[in-house]
Amino acid sequence: MKSPAIRIFTAILLISCAVHYSFGQSTNPQPAKITVDLARKKAPMKPVWAWFGYDEPNYTYMKDGKKLLTEIAALSEGPKYVRAHSLLVTGDGEAALKWGSTNAYTEDVHGNPIYNWKIIDSIFDTYVKRGMKPFAQIGFMPQALSTHPEPYKHHWKPGDNYDLIMTGWAYPPKDYNKWGELVYQWVKHSVERYGKAEVESWYWEVWNEPAYYFKGTREEFFKLYDYAAAGLKRALPTAKIGGMNVAGTKSKKSQEYLNEFIQHCLTGTNYATGKTGSPLELLSFHAKGEPKLINGVVLMDPAPQLRDIATGFRIAASYPETKNLPLIIGESDPEGCAACGMATNPENAYRNGTMYSSYTAATFARKYELEDQYGINFKGAVSWSFEFENQPWFYGFRDLATNGVDKPVLNVFRMFGKMSGDRVAVQSNRMYSLKTVMDSSIRGPQTDIGALASKDNETAAVMIWNYHDEDKQGPAEAVNLVIEHVPAKLVTMTHYRIDSNHSNSYEVWKKMGSPQSPSKTQIATLEKAGQLETMGKDQKLTVKENQLSININLPRQGVSLIKLDW
Repeated sequence: MKSPAIRIFTAILLISCAVHYSFGQSTNPQPAKITVDLARKKAPMKPVWAWFGYDEPNYTYMKDGKKLLTEIAALSEGPKYVRAHSLLVTGDGEAALKWGSTNAYTEDVHGNPIYNWKIIDSIFDTYVKRGMKPFAQIGFMPQALSTHPEPYKHHWKPGDNYDLIMTGWAYPPKDYNKWGELVYQWVKHSVERYGKAEVESWYWEVWNEPAYYFKGTREEFFKLYDYAAAGLKRALPTAKIGGMNVAGTKSKKSQEYLNEFIQHCLTGTNYATGKTGSPLELLSFHAKGEPKLINGVVLMDPAPQLRDIATGFRIAASYPETKNLPLIIGESDPEGCAACGMATNPENAYRNGTMYSSYTAATFARKYELEDQYGINFKGAVSWSFEFENQPWFYGFRDLATNGVDKPVLNVFRMFGKMSGDRVAVQSNRMYSLKTVMDSSIRGPQTDIGALASKDNETAAVMIWNYHDEDKQGPAEAVNLVIEHVPAKLVTMTHYRIDSNHSNSYEVWKKMGSPQSPSKTQIATLEKAGQLETMGKDQKLTVKENQLSININLPRQGVSLIKLDW
């Protein structure tokens, strides 16, 4: 049923330029005030969100993996980048949690290399056919090259100690020349299969979180990197490589490691060539939040994630040689373990619903603010969130879809995909300052009602969220959005929404009785509910004195995208 505000829309429009929507009831008598100035450009609206990653590479070419990648590729124009672990791990290609394999490298009885690109090709073919780009991870160690080849395959499950995954794949090579030759053969094969121009458009990196996932010294990691980079450059001198995807960037230990890595690449002796320095064409690090369960309620904590990002940006900005390098947050998430569901980790219960989607909107806006503050070349932030094949429905994994059904968080990325051109100035009287969020997260008595806005030649978009760290639903609050310097007399407004009743397959699934074996009809209903929905039909609005005033009611954990076209 349409609200009274919608029914009297036409009459109001004749009197003023305000557009009124209602959703729920606002408990705050004073509306949040958001002002967007389309004439004040801040920076290009770069698609830093268009990066995704996951532990289990073999999910890539499976049924639901292909479906989700097709949807990710369709989020917007332009490439989406994909990062996956275990691309060089030995095995039969059978997928498992926190495990994957390609059998790219084995040896015969005489120790001669045997290269097999079949599974890696299946992975990269899936990306390239969809216009996606690998953020290709050179790792981990094939069993035949590992200095500690046994035990090799782990059998981890949620609830197990994380250290159980640290088997033979995590060790240095017994022969660095063979390691470098493996990389050379892989890149050479990629050029032959996909073409020089295509592979030049990829990014390559060595290993993952070497302080934890590499059972060698720092010097051994630098040696590992040098030989990999030398092999890559021998196959394709114009290929782009970097690293080092250190975790916990805000910690002193991680900062020391990252600085030593940069200094090695700039001025150190190259282990593979004997020359000074090693190729460094991108810089990457990780950033994670730290949610907790307090009195049965999840309390999110974005401050550690943002401090990690700020530290990585600051370190990059401190070297003239790295200040302008592409900076990629190799994993940027609310917490660390994607495969740890809420049954074993109840603090992860936020993942199925609107807490995850509103957190994503609120934190990505702050990532853009940090880019502005440090003046660096922010290229992308990898959301380490994909899908888990043949797992229980809505198990609470950190994923974008469950059994082929999209979760609310994927719809935030659909919103981002509708934002283009330049970021423009936004002011909100209810948006927590960047400093406050970095110091103490979003814990005050009021929610964070903020916005991110963009303007292109014939369109503008404003993303608005109502977020708080405490995972509780709440009544709608009134938001007055004023958009200044609209360069048209007549615009079409589309209002997209994620909340309990829109773009939310999880709520629909719960109303079905939370079935673990839904029928085909139920699955079709869930698939439809997982798509991005609008609040009513498009509206034609008359712009007066280059300004629009739009009133909406936005519930707690809700996200709206107001899109204007002219």
